[in-house]
Amino acid sequence: MTNVVVFLTDQQRWDTMGLHGNPLELTPNLDRFASTGTFCEYAFTNQPVCAPTRACLQTGRWPTQTGVYRNGIPLAADADTLARRFAAAGYETAYIGKWHLSEMDDKPVPAQLRGGYQHWFAADAVELMSDAYDAKLYDADGVLHNLPGYRSDAFVDAAIRWLARPHDKPFLLFVSVIEPHHQNSRDDYPAPDGYRERYENRWVPPDLAALGGTTQQHLGGYWGMVKRTDEGFGRLLDALRSLGRTDDTVVCYTTDHGCHFKTRNGEYKRSAHDASIRIPLAFNGPGFVAGGRRPELVGLLDVVPTLLDAAGLPHDDLPGRSLRTALSGAADWPEEVYVQISESQVGRAIRTRRYTYAVTAPDADGWDDAYAPHYVEDLLYDNVSDPHQLSNLAGLASHREVADQLRDRLLARMAEAGEPAATISPAAPRPAGQRRAVPL
Repeated sequence: MTNVVVFLTDQQRWDTMGLHGNPLELTPNLDRFASTGTFCEYAFTNQPVCAPTRACLQTGRWPTQTGVYRNGIPLAADADTLARRFAAAGYETAYIGKWHLSEMDDKPVPAQLRGGYQHWFAADAVELMSDAYDAKLYDADGVLHNLPGYRSDAFVDAAIRWLARPHDKPFLLFVSVIEPHHQNSRDDYPAPDGYRERYENRWVPPDLAALGGTTQQHLGGYWGMVKRTDEGFGRLLDALRSLGRTDDTVVCYTTDHGCHFKTRNGEYKRSAHDASIRIPLAFNGPGFVAGGRRPELVGLLDVVPTLLDAAGLPHDDLPGRSLRTALSGAADWPEEVYVQISESQVGRAIRTRRYTYAVTAPDADGWDDAYAPHYVEDLLYDNVSDPHQLSNLAGLASHREVADQLRDRLLARMAEAGEPAATISPAAPRPAGQRRAVPL
């Protein structure tokens, strides 16, 4: 039977990867892993907020279906999770790192809120109870362990120790590092000593160069965190190789959402822009070797069915699709990714290859409301002519027909996700000469 390892980072932009054009050589291990395996070139989160995305990754269902539509809502104790599905098939399951699905913050996560994982070495809101050189996790008995080394290294070390144990069953190991997420207590991106200095005043992604935000303050540290995390991922792959597990283990690398450095709103995510929703995603191992650069638009909702399919387990009851069907040549793949947005707004969006179309609910509260009966168009980007999403086309007569078509597609995806019926009003008309570069 096939083993499965998931390596999840936190708040990692898609263009941190060399395969996505980053010139700083931050991710040589991930780039090699993706180029020899299956690289999802157009991958997107379905919810650019931590807990909702993590609920999606554990269940394969929409955040509004799990009930975890924003941070601060625990995943139901009886949720049908990845761990429970694998355990029912005879797998040993383990979770190491950041959980963020129990609302326990810095306290131990009780057994009933651990998603069914059998082995546990984790904490809920890691960013609230540890720091770059003060790594901490709780074991299954609720005992707090202080871990030596830089935090992402410490979590990877814990994963390697678990892999090195004798295993008489196939296993599912989920490793969740917090890097390159900002350190909440001081709003900083604490790279390992010496790493920030390597990358300060170097390459800046075009959207950040145009819009500013906290880019100059934080980008060097952020790049340094990505670099060290990639080094840890490389060590994890080395461990699998040395243990003779390369040929019987599927590995998935991804993140929960991106980071826009306070350029699109007052923080780092929670928007429909590629800086928030476009992510790294790659698979390698049995069934994924030499899969190449995939042209499909893949959402994180597709990860769970893909992993279940890789292990030969059923997944037809889930809304996502297994990427293995695309690798086998099946043509039935959606032409857009659907995105739900909470907290900053009650928002909905679709990302096609060419367009990003987003709406927001003017009379709803992003914290209290999972849905809204009425939305208004907010964003429309042509990602071919404007790849950095600097010119919002919403409200322009020249793109009214396009917006109408995208509106209908969005409403259809909302209905497919089981959301209550809603209406979408057009954006207020604007003369062609009044495009706004930075969406409000």
